[in-house]
Amino acid sequence: MCFANPREGAGHLDKFVLRAYFNGMNIIRRTLDIDADTDARLREMADERGQEVAAVLAEAVALLDSVVDIAGPDIAEDRRRLDEFRNTRAAVPLNDVKDWVASWGSAKELPRPAARRIG
Repeated sequence: MCFANPREGAGHLDKFVLRAYFNGMNIIRRTLDIDADTDARLREMADERGQEVAAVLAEAVALLDSVVDIAGPDIAEDRRRLDEFRNTRAAVPLNDVKDWVASWGSAKELPRPAARRIG
């Protein structure tokens, strides 16, 4: 039996997809300082998926890239919203938002909270 990682030993399935993943990559070696809990979670996730930690990290980066605008924040929009708040003092209090979200899917789902003058 052939293993993607020889240290895995018996009991693990052959990982043809994993080998193809690493063979198709232009491998760059990096040293990262991470805390012990993060390292343990990465190893656990890799074991659950039958992957190397590097593959889990690559998937995590791809996911992050798909949900975070790497181009950076829109400072002008943030400034406009802050100026609007300073002028109107209208906002939705955090507890109203929490109550609204907590009600989702319940029989007594709350309507979206409206901004009101605060402070």
